[in-house]
Amino acid sequence: MKLAVIFDNFGPYHLARLQAAAGLCDLLAVEISARSAEYVWRNEATATTFRRLTILEENSNGANATQELLQRLDRTLSQFQPEAVAVPGWSSRAAFGALRWCADAGVPAITMSESTTWDEQRLGWKEWIKRRLVRLCSSALVGGSPHRDYMLQLGMPDDRVFLGYDAVDNEYFATKTEALRHQRTEVRKKYGLPEHYFLASARFIEKKNLPRLLQAYARYRALCQKSEGRSQGSEISSKSDVRPLSAGVWHLVILGDGPLKSDLCRLVSELSLQDCVLLPGFKQYPDLPAYYGLASAFIHASTTEQWGLVVNEAMASGLPVLVSNRSGCAVDLVQEGQNGFTFDPNDFEALAKLMLRLTQSPAAQLTEMGDASREIIADWATNRFAAGLRAAAECALKVGPKRAGLFERLLLTALIHR
Repeated sequence: MKLAVIFDNFGPYHLARLQAAAGLCDLLAVEISARSAEYVWRNEATATTFRRLTILEENSNGANATQELLQRLDRTLSQFQPEAVAVPGWSSRAAFGALRWCADAGVPAITMSESTTWDEQRLGWKEWIKRRLVRLCSSALVGGSPHRDYMLQLGMPDDRVFLGYDAVDNEYFATKTEALRHQRTEVRKKYGLPEHYFLASARFIEKKNLPRLLQAYARYRALCQKSEGRSQGSEISSKSDVRPLSAGVWHLVILGDGPLKSDLCRLVSELSLQDCVLLPGFKQYPDLPAYYGLASAFIHASTTEQWGLVVNEAMASGLPVLVSNRSGCAVDLVQEGQNGFTFDPNDFEALAKLMLRLTQSPAAQLTEMGDASREIIADWATNRFAAGLRAAAECALKVGPKRAGLFERLLLTALIHR
């Protein structure tokens, strides 16, 4: 099967997924832009067994840039002659251009999506447009259960929706972190990491909810002091549920960068957390295992998140996780009390208590939770992406290409040039 898969930009996790998919089909991976507007990934020399092509060095706006993008995309797909095309969602010029090419060429389109009904405010007219676009697709590849539900709402039949879109290279993180844990002293010294810490990794933007994470961490430290004081008191009864902290008060390490960095640094100072919060900045892929490997637990606090691939990475690294219930991955990846807990991202008190709960947990229990994380995430590896993509492509071929009427063509043209 000849299959073209389009992504806006190739990050490490895209390449890992595509490498897995290449084992199941004749694959052409199309990257719209060599540079991401969100992540400054360093282009590593990565060996692949599939063909890959970059349309533009940098994606820019304007009539001339749009025309160049469409011409190159059309030429690329026409030369490859795929049997099906996997399209990245429904919000970019590349997606609209790919859908138009599929309609003109009579090739089935597969929509790839990680959207949920609640990851952002839904407006009636926008949802109507999405439904018209989904009708142009013969099948869908989505992240997990909430994403399937949303795709069904948009009109895709249940038997044409497949899971597995959101995956990372589990083996990479499991292997690397395990090796680094055998070199704890050297790694800790090299990266300047504390003995025990909560880890978070996110862009420094509003929806990542990092100010509230810092507030929760400040509250956690206050609860730790209160707990230690009570546990040392002379009048604690034998029935008290207060447990001593298993490893003292944990630090907080937040990886990432972005427009809110100065605000976060200021808040760290205002909360007097300079000695216990580390902001090492954005880290490239080869450096990530060191931070995951030496962490004690992982926190993802976003107020809205389509999925949250950093949770996959943390679980593959064998960490207990605390995940916002507004993250698209939470339903499928977090089993309450087994590998972690979910929380309301607006309730910093609840998060602080969960942080304290982990801190007070015996080391053996934390290890069990980390092992549970690895067991759960094993079902969401890159081979699931490959199998889901293959199944979606086979389904699309059976359904056949979707016809675009005059209205759909006018709609695509308007969206492309909006």
